Amino acid sequence: MVSPQITNLVIMLGMMQVSRRVPFDEPNVLNGCRAAYLFSNLLIAMIYMYILSKINAKKDMTTLKYVEPPPMGSSEEPKLVTTTIHAYDSSQLKQLFRSQAMGMVMMAFMHLYMKYTNPLLVQSIIPLKSALESNLAKIYIWGQPASGDLKRPFKTGGGLMGGLQSGPAQSDKKAVEAAERAGRGGAKEE
Repeated sequence: MVSPQITNLVIMLGMMQVSRRVPFDEPNVLNGCRAAYLFSNLLIAMIYMYILSKINAKKDMTTLKYVEPPPMGSSEEPKLVTTTIHAYDSSQLKQLFRSQAMGMVMMAFMHLYMKYTNPLLVQSIIPLKSALESNLAKIYIWGQPASGDLKRPFKTGGGLMGGLQSGPAQSDKKAVEAAERAGRGGAKEE
């Protein structure tokens, strides 16, 4: 299967070619692109609300322990996190909502203040594709088992900035026991 980053790049390059031929100076075309962008974001919000309803319906209270690495460049110790699958999935979904809202704010700034219209087409497709390919969507919409790459805690994406982030969370028994003995964290989040 082709990597999501590769398909995003292909879509972006294709949509850049299409956007060059779109007459954005016509008000009807521009309003149509704006409507497509808004519809796409509404669809993403509905997908996230559906996932939230599935998370709350399942309400999996299985304890999840993992060691969260410190932020890159920080001198802090890795922190033990003890939570539930329900709380972990809810926090991951909250991050997805926050990420989508930041994308909308950036797009609004670029479009309304800087009068840049070409990204409307790309941003109508890529975030929707990403929402449908997220780990939570794979589990709660597509019904894939939470094992392998979908095992919690989720591995962070390798994207362009992946090398600048801290390492992945460790959930192996050895790392968790070492963090418990060191007394780092361990308070269960409710």
